[in-house]
Amino acid sequence: MSHRSDGWLRNRQGVSLLDVYRTVPVKAEASTFRRALAFLGPGYMVAVGYMDPGNWATSLAGGSKFGYTLLIVALVSNIMAIVLQSLCARLAIASGRDLASACRDAFSRPVSFFLWLLAEIAIIATDIAEVVGTAIGLNLIFSIPLELGIVITALDVFLILWLQKLGFRWLEAFVIGMLGIITLCFAVQIAMANPDWHAVILGFAPTTEIIKNPDMLYLALGILGATVMPHNLYLHSGIVQTRAYGNSLPEKQEALKFATLDSTIALMLALLINASILILAAATFHAGGKTEIAELGEAHSLLSPILGFAIAPLLFGVALLCCGLNSTVTATLAGQIVMEGFLHIRLAPWLRRLITRAIAIIPAAGVTLYYGDSGTAQLLILTQVILSLQLSFAVFPLVMFTADKNKMGEMVSPRWLTALAATIAFIIAVLNVKLLLDFFF
Repeated sequence: MSHRSDGWLRNRQGVSLLDVYRTVPVKAEASTFRRALAFLGPGYMVAVGYMDPGNWATSLAGGSKFGYTLLIVALVSNIMAIVLQSLCARLAIASGRDLASACRDAFSRPVSFFLWLLAEIAIIATDIAEVVGTAIGLNLIFSIPLELGIVITALDVFLILWLQKLGFRWLEAFVIGMLGIITLCFAVQIAMANPDWHAVILGFAPTTEIIKNPDMLYLALGILGATVMPHNLYLHSGIVQTRAYGNSLPEKQEALKFATLDSTIALMLALLINASILILAAATFHAGGKTEIAELGEAHSLLSPILGFAIAPLLFGVALLCCGLNSTVTATLAGQIVMEGFLHIRLAPWLRRLITRAIAIIPAAGVTLYYGDSGTAQLLILTQVILSLQLSFAVFPLVMFTADKNKMGEMVSPRWLTALAATIAFIIAVLNVKLLLDFFF
């Protein structure tokens, strides 16, 4: 099949998230500041995926086992995320396609179906982490048994439906509000922990030990998988198009500038929270000789005696529950974008949510019933490694599309950005191959 003049194999037959497409006005006559504010939101929804409950498990395990050493991984992962998310905004604004639609329009049907399948697996892995994390949060705050908490998580669909009916800006406001609570909780906990700030700064310095030590590499890849997440690439390229920016080149260029600024600032907040989890684990557990903490429940119960503050475990539980609720909102939207973009199948949000959640609840409930808390910790870390392994199949198409002048026109990625993104894609692929070789041999 030959390419058409615009570089795509097929015509675009529709947009994802049609009910919120171009619903947030960007007034051309408004001041630059007000136009920039109109783009505030999608970046923070994307940032949620960079601090979901699966991320907590990997950061807690990394901090308790290796101290501050893996902070460099959180930093590098975040830089990768900023570059890749800027490409998502570029693809969406330049081509009018989200990443799922772009894959469908650029590749043969068997290839796009395979990529859809991998994207769905990534979303289910994400959802398993959210189910477990939210259930643990409910258990920590309200003493609800994990098994019952997992069932209760299915009800979050009603929260999403209610927020979506109010409008997309309300959905974004909810997410930003939850992020504010999480940030406050960790700021207080870090102040209580009083970490060794000199060691924290050294933790951001590169070290070859991460590559040489298989256990450290496994956790590093878990942090990478929990930070740069496949479903976030689909999500960002879809929700950027909720903004009603114009169709002229200057208007699109301005939209890209504001969208990139939004996601970059939001992802710096995500780095702050991710680093806080790791620093908290290093300052409390690693410093106290407790090097095998990965269970969120165990971490919660140990915070009060170690820090000497009764409120510390409550803050930990509240932040975890907020993370679980936030991740639920964004994973639902990502699931809709993936299904609509790849397959052009539109399901009601509540139905799409229930299908994904039902698939996620089965392994989460099974592991919880059979293994208890320790099993949920291993399941959380495993989901993050699965996400890391899926990542290349979303990153390589994204880099290819945004580097293609036929597809992107005047908004094609500059060569330096393409080179940087291609390097990131290559590093991710090489690390994943090494992980597989270590795992099997």
